[in-house]
Amino acid sequence: MSGEKRVIGFIGGSGLYQMADGANMSAHSIKTPWGQPSGDIIKGKVGDADVLFLSRHGAGHRLPPGDINYRANIDALKQMGATDLISISACGSLREELPPGAFVVVDQFIDRTTMREKTFFGDGFTAHVSMADPVCPALQKALVQTCAALDIPHKDGGVYLCMDGPQFSSRAESHMYRQWGCDVIGMTNMPEAKLAREAELPYATVAMVTDYDCWRESEKAVEVADVLAVMRENTARAEKLIVALAERLGPIRSPSPLGIETALDFAVITDAASRSDDMTLKLQTIAGRYLAAQSE
Repeated sequence: MSGEKRVIGFIGGSGLYQMADGANMSAHSIKTPWGQPSGDIIKGKVGDADVLFLSRHGAGHRLPPGDINYRANIDALKQMGATDLISISACGSLREELPPGAFVVVDQFIDRTTMREKTFFGDGFTAHVSMADPVCPALQKALVQTCAALDIPHKDGGVYLCMDGPQFSSRAESHMYRQWGCDVIGMTNMPEAKLAREAELPYATVAMVTDYDCWRESEKAVEVADVLAVMRENTARAEKLIVALAERLGPIRSPSPLGIETALDFAVITDAASRSDDMTLKLQTIAGRYLAAQSE
């Protein structure tokens, strides 16, 4: 797969579309077996790199974290040819040294969500992908290098605690997550990262700190108005980051050091004769490479 064309899929806020101003942009409405994605996939170019954008919360931020159709989003991006996924998301800080405005290039997750569809697989077609290392180290390195080149305050690596929301944490929860060793807290990167791995798509995330979570007693509790003010500043930095990252990664890619592009070779348990025809049909995009290899 060395020398493969790269198509970078960015999942973030609708404001990030503006960074591709001047490029030939086109909107694509994609149907998936899992329902409708959050919105149209925006396709264009940044420098020589082909890029895709998806507003995770939909136009006007209409979808709360628990109502996002994560499966449809990942399926739609893969249908459009995505080879790598970059998540851009807001988060709260659980560390004194990570103030509002800091970016964290996350490398680990703790999933505390309980009410979301977390897998493409199910009755009739079972798979267990490894999530020991949920982030592609090559994408992580490129993000860190790009943050450094742009003088964006950042942390290389960190643990992201994903909660259901939409409410913010209680103080007791916030203190508990700090004791667990978490660095930031958000509501959207799970099951997104898990589904990306099932889709054999290398994934990395930039968590943009908007506030100190409520563990910091000297700070007032988290309020939406304050979060939005910092988000606007973070979005301006993220736009520059995305342009520079796309230029750094370029139009040609090499396989992930983790072998993510063939993750299903070591994950599928159900033998071919026992697989549900309905599930196999639904998985044509997500597991298309694996299914084609099995039929040879």
